Amino acid sequence: MNKLACALAAAGALFATGLVHADTLADVKARGTLKCGVSQGLDGFSAKDDKGQWTGFDVDFCKGVAAAVLGDAAKVEYVPLSAEARFPALQKGEVDLLSRNSTWTLQREAELKLLFAGISYYDGQGFLVPVSKNVMGALELNNSKVCTQRGTTSALNAQDYFRQNNMALELIELPTVDEVVKAYADGKCDVLTTDVSQLYALRLKLPKPADHVVLPDVISKEPLGPVVRQGDDAWLNVVKWSLFALLNAEELGISQATLDQALGSQKPDVKRFVGTDGTYGEQLGLTKDWAVRIIRSVGNYGEVFERNVGTGSKLGIPRGINQLWSMGGIQYAPPIR
Repeated sequence: MNKLACALAAAGALFATGLVHADTLADVKARGTLKCGVSQGLDGFSAKDDKGQWTGFDVDFCKGVAAAVLGDAAKVEYVPLSAEARFPALQKGEVDLLSRNSTWTLQREAELKLLFAGISYYDGQGFLVPVSKNVMGALELNNSKVCTQRGTTSALNAQDYFRQNNMALELIELPTVDEVVKAYADGKCDVLTTDVSQLYALRLKLPKPADHVVLPDVISKEPLGPVVRQGDDAWLNVVKWSLFALLNAEELGISQATLDQALGSQKPDVKRFVGTDGTYGEQLGLTKDWAVRIIRSVGNYGEVFERNVGTGSKLGIPRGINQLWSMGGIQYAPPIR
């Protein structure tokens, strides 16, 4: 076999095993836009407002990455994806990043060859029921018809929970969120189950949201976060550290309001964050002010949370375990140093 044939064979073997080097960071820079996969419309996380602009917790993360990489949070092409279509779209390169309330699981990394860049939102699966049912907890849901969306982790979690508690279940899986909400609103099921954060958002779609309650029971761990393809470590680092920048900024007291003050700070950890000390941005393939651009565009993690899903938003979700570790929660980011 000649040298050219050997090279082609080696390349083919690498391609077959999924080890071919990819450079999404270079692709995004060359294109001038970030292709970000989001939901098809979930209030508080990723949905179009009355002006047709994408807003939400997951949308703000897309903006932050675009600001870090391209210097402009507006340079994002949002690609709405169903639960079933989201991972194939990422695998095929139709999006650079998935920021779409997706749960980190072993199967999604090991089998689908994807990587989660961190946990942006600690969640868990719960149940939404009509107030008129007078249900106080999930253990009272025996013999219920339960609606959920196909292509999510919710169906398996519900089956496990009902089986473990010796309760009968009729599970109704539907392709889209809108179909799930309509079936529940029309009384075709007694209960709607999905991540608790999503239940708060879906309740707003009902004719009378106050007539429905999210039960206090949480039956699973649902760590949600941004997703990228395997085999592209440089891009994984950019996405991962963009998330960590949001958290570190809040911990350091750096917000949109205090950013200019931080730029003149003499504190070592603040100087490293804003890029006046060290070459951390360059090590990521970005510029010194990469983290500054993120915070100037969307604020720190606390600002993103409160604006989109927190107690002052339409969803009204308590910060809970998504509070910083130093404030009683479990959100924690490695340091920039």
